[in-house]
Amino acid sequence: MTTGDAVGQRIVPHFWFDTQAVEAAEFYVTVFPDSRIDSVRTIRDTPSGDCELVAFRLAGFELAAISAGPLFSINPSISFMVNFDPSRDENARANLDALWDSLAEGGTTRMALGSYPFSERYGWVRDRFGVEWQLILTNPSGDERPFIIASMMFTGGNLGNAERAMNFYLSVFEDSQAGQLVPWGDAGPPGTATMVMFSDFALAGQWFTAMDSPADHGFSFNEAVSLMVKCDNQEQLDDYWAKLTDGGQEVECGWLKDRFGVSWQVVPREIDDMMANGTPEQCDRVNREVLTMVKFDIARLQQAYDG
Repeated sequence: MTTGDAVGQRIVPHFWFDTQAVEAAEFYVTVFPDSRIDSVRTIRDTPSGDCELVAFRLAGFELAAISAGPLFSINPSISFMVNFDPSRDENARANLDALWDSLAEGGTTRMALGSYPFSERYGWVRDRFGVEWQLILTNPSGDERPFIIASMMFTGGNLGNAERAMNFYLSVFEDSQAGQLVPWGDAGPPGTATMVMFSDFALAGQWFTAMDSPADHGFSFNEAVSLMVKCDNQEQLDDYWAKLTDGGQEVECGWLKDRFGVSWQVVPREIDDMMANGTPEQCDRVNREVLTMVKFDIARLQQAYDG
């Protein structure tokens, strides 16, 4: 199976679990190809107590997770599209079916695995940990896309915002481009003709999809799935923070919500090295400093690390 290369990934999806972060990561790396756990560490004395953090890669795609209590529940507002391309993988259909069987075990089927007008093989499943996956056999003649893509659903009070959100995110991130934009047209309920049935776009070279869903789902974006932006320096961190909070809301510890309610974490890349290579005392000092911050100050974190 051929998969995308996510080296240097700028935006890392992040899951908030109750207690299952490590268990979930260990499961995913056994069912996705070319996958591994990069690190597991514990941060102590947070408002949620001691929390386990895990960084892992699925087919080269970087993800992160935390066990921090039952404060938030994952829902379909951000799911993950897994593209099986027969032009790159001669066993695409068989590999799709095998992954479906693994993810569906103990999970809940949203859309049954089968043939649809947009794909001869597609299914949507909520796995045993609550994470939402869309598995699709792609059209070999279509535009090539990465193996795993985060997918946003705009519904409820956000209905009609998919295209606006896409354009906003394109203005925030460098190395960005719009891809497909397919409106509902006559296929949707009354009033949705100009809304987005499917769109995709690249932010910092990384692909996302977005759609408007007119159904009454009863959910929206929350902190259970956030998007972590890794920054190279304070200037870049300040820039992303200012743009993403414009019309949104500052939260704490590097977290914010944008104008559409999507949760982001804007973090310095240095913090990964600090937590991976620091002594327990250094890590504890950095953690204590993090808990005092809203937007991250890299110099203060470095000072805490150095003691």
